[in-house]
Amino acid sequence: QVQLVESGGGLVQAGGSLRLSCAASGRTFSSYAMGWFRQAPGKEREFVAAISRSGGSTYYADSVKGRFTISRDNAKNTVYLQMNSLKPEDTAVYYCAADLANLGKRRGEYDYWGQGTQVTVSS
Repeated sequence: QVQLVESGGGLVQAGGSLRLSCAASGRTFSSYAMGWFRQAPGKEREFVAAISRSGGSTYYADSVKGRFTISRDNAKNTVYLQMNSLKPEDTAVYYCAADLANLGKRRGEYDYWGQGTQVTVSS
């Protein structure tokens, strides 16, 4: 079992920055990959970024590449999402998730999910 708790969401103006955190507990944190997804009202949950067990490999959705950075601190059992140059279209509930088997980019590949944190970007 893995428990995930996100934090760091909020309201920010366009062009601003936020850093999301996701604290994990349960299984050994360094034994699984982590991802961030987001879901805007009326839309499907979509992939944002993923990071491998060691942090050596990362993947991003095209829509956030160059603006968002995923990282992890295995000593603190925490994964981060640094979001810069935020746009109104980044407004969504952001979820962190754990992939026990691989380093996935699809929602169905992830085994455990946090409760989500709201990010709102005003224009």
